Amino acid sequence: MTLDAMAAPGPGTVPEFAVLGHPNEGKSSVVSTLTEDDQIRVSPFPGETTVCRTYTVRMDGRDIIRFVDTPGFQVPRQTLAWFQAYQGDAGRILDRFIETHASDPFFADECELLAPVARGAGIIYVVNGSRPVRDDDLAEMEILRLTGRPRMAIINSKDMDKDYTRTWRQEFGKYFNAVRVFNSNTADFHERIRMLETLKSIDQEWEPALTRVVQAFVQEWEKRNRLACAYITHAIEKSLVFSVSKKMHDTTDPVMAKENLSTTYRKNLRDIEKSLFHHIRSLFKHTVYEVTLPEYSVLQHDLFAQKTWDLLGLTKSQLAAAGAIVGGTMGVMIDTAAHGLSFGLFTAMGGILGAGSAVMGGRRMAEGSPAGIRLGGDRLQVGPNKNIQLLYILLDRALIYYSHIIKRPHGRRDTKTVQAGQDDTGKKLGFSTRMTPAQRQICARYFKAVTGRRLVRDKKAALAFAVLVQTLLEEIADQDKF
Repeated sequence: MTLDAMAAPGPGTVPEFAVLGHPNEGKSSVVSTLTEDDQIRVSPFPGETTVCRTYTVRMDGRDIIRFVDTPGFQVPRQTLAWFQAYQGDAGRILDRFIETHASDPFFADECELLAPVARGAGIIYVVNGSRPVRDDDLAEMEILRLTGRPRMAIINSKDMDKDYTRTWRQEFGKYFNAVRVFNSNTADFHERIRMLETLKSIDQEWEPALTRVVQAFVQEWEKRNRLACAYITHAIEKSLVFSVSKKMHDTTDPVMAKENLSTTYRKNLRDIEKSLFHHIRSLFKHTVYEVTLPEYSVLQHDLFAQKTWDLLGLTKSQLAAAGAIVGGTMGVMIDTAAHGLSFGLFTAMGGILGAGSAVMGGRRMAEGSPAGIRLGGDRLQVGPNKNIQLLYILLDRALIYYSHIIKRPHGRRDTKTVQAGQDDTGKKLGFSTRMTPAQRQICARYFKAVTGRRLVRDKKAALAFAVLVQTLLEEIADQDKF
């Protein structure tokens, strides 16, 4: 190998790293998480990866960085013996090893895994931090040191009951330019960025290229959050203004018509939410494996289930205050329930009556009776809903789902997940109850703007609500709230 081939990637070159290590140390899982590619085969059985496979991270149509998933070392001590006996040009040691053993099946895996390094790739060495250091590991580390390539070691702790991280760090200090703990089963997008920041320190000449990579990742995160905010606000507005109606005839059974419209109304709101969740999941590249919600997540309950309305949204006192704000100009909904269905009759009343209506409306929605069923002329209409609690329920569910998705690593293949929004506490679990009064006021103004009957909608209220949602998304990303 010539010294030119060993040079750092230039401005127009995509940085490439070979992910190396012993079999079954989590290399494929690390690559899957780093590249957000859940199509990469991850198996608990050693030896699943037999040939090198390159995975490229693309953003906005551009190749940003490449990672090569490699087979595991099979005969590191014999390989090291050859490296130590080599007397030729140190810059060509990899080329000479591959040329010498290209037809030897005994060294087939070693030739395959070292090939991308011979082509100029940097090294990411992965070990399982839940086991002790072995002689084979020391041989592998010395081989990688002798390559002269920029290299970083990752401690992938797969079993937190046993932790040999301190021992690994001591050994890594002798062989690697940088060391980082990176659990591919828990690492989120921000941990990927922090890992790339550490990778910048492996070689000064590589720093400019890796700085561009980090900048691209940060910009991608900001872009995704903006899109997530747009998806959430659009879905909430669509739900709040949604209505269905049916033309009434002399032969129409009004009770059945009301029940059918109510069922249709709830189904459509569920579909809107389902579509929102799909957009969020796709936005963060969870496309192949079904993302399983935690067994005790509040999202396991239906949107209109009593449990959902008990655990999410505002408390009674908060809801009363919100209803007072909304009722002051929009009036109240008077319950004229019949056969379990509620009709929304809106008057010019406001103030205290508006506060009481918000609480009562929450109860009706939780019982499966959508507020806003109207009977006028020869048509029966369900919606738009006038209960402000619906806004908070929809927002809480969207934020909890977002929180779950951004913390779901792509290298994870089991169904166990972080317990996002557990419902066994008996307390409110959503973000709504932790909003400041000023933030809840923004929501109330937005609700009035969306559900009001003005010909010209209050764009400032919509913008303020979008900014609030964006702020909440950023707070979720920065804190492990669920």
